[in-house]
Amino acid sequence: MSTPLNGKLVTVFGGSGFLGRHIVQALARRGYCVRAAVRRPDLATHLQPLGAPGQIMPVQANLRYRWSVDRAIIGADAVVNAVGILAPTGSQTFDAVQGFGPRAIAEAARGAGLSAITHVSAIGANSDSSSAYARTKAAGEAGVLETLADSVILRPSIVFGPEDDFFNQFAEMARFSPALPLIGGGVTKFQPVYVCDVAQAVAQAVDGQLQSGGIYELGGPEIKSFRDCLEEMLEITRRSRALLPIPFPVASAMGKVMQLLPGAPLTADQVELLKTDNVVSDTAKSEGRTLEGIGIDPANLASILPTYLERFREHGQYDAHRAV
Repeated sequence: MSTPLNGKLVTVFGGSGFLGRHIVQALARRGYCVRAAVRRPDLATHLQPLGAPGQIMPVQANLRYRWSVDRAIIGADAVVNAVGILAPTGSQTFDAVQGFGPRAIAEAARGAGLSAITHVSAIGANSDSSSAYARTKAAGEAGVLETLADSVILRPSIVFGPEDDFFNQFAEMARFSPALPLIGGGVTKFQPVYVCDVAQAVAQAVDGQLQSGGIYELGGPEIKSFRDCLEEMLEITRRSRALLPIPFPVASAMGKVMQLLPGAPLTADQVELLKTDNVVSDTAKSEGRTLEGIGIDPANLASILPTYLERFREHGQYDAHRAV
């Protein structure tokens, strides 16, 4: 039985992305009508089956064009921004998408009579960071809170799930490469968080259950090093690969070259990010601004990774029930 609609409309910017599609589904399950604001609505039809007929509708919007942002918010009762990029491509720069874009959304929401939005940022957002990604994430947060002080900011650690760009990328690499790179020796710490848990936190914010003007840090139940993550991925995919430590200076040089390739498998900016641990702060824990603090029991890697990484085993899903 489908959830009855509650008569409220939520605009989700970036609704067709990895995190965005799970946010759209979480909101639809709570009875919201969802307007997914995306650059290519023709590539977002996969969202519509996530809700009842007519409940989810993709619309065109580009954060670089304010008029399209204004149009996407007309009539909305709430707004979520889940737009983010890991590497710039063409006119989709860090400054445009993560620095300017969130402020534009907040200003458009204010113009439409809203007092707050829900903005997805990232742990590590820091205006003083050596990484452009982290600096523009901080700029985006500042733009939102300066415009609508009651907005809720959510900072997830590295997000994992069926369509993620981390475990899937390295599992694909392990199919062909005899070794996997450990940038900076693999000592960087992450707190991997399940995409559906982040989506539930967003839905709570839209429901008004989170503190106005609050910044929440979202991490899973385990802190894992870069090496730990790759070792767990290899164990699940039943592959034996050497883990090759690469010093940061060497990795930075590699990133400057590889960022010129299609798909940018590694960039110099990503190497800068890896120089800092990506875990929930003690302050967020003490103030209860975490998943556990808002009543969400976060999933661990072991319970989720096998559900989508088994396809990378030698015989794919047919290895699922074979003896190790």
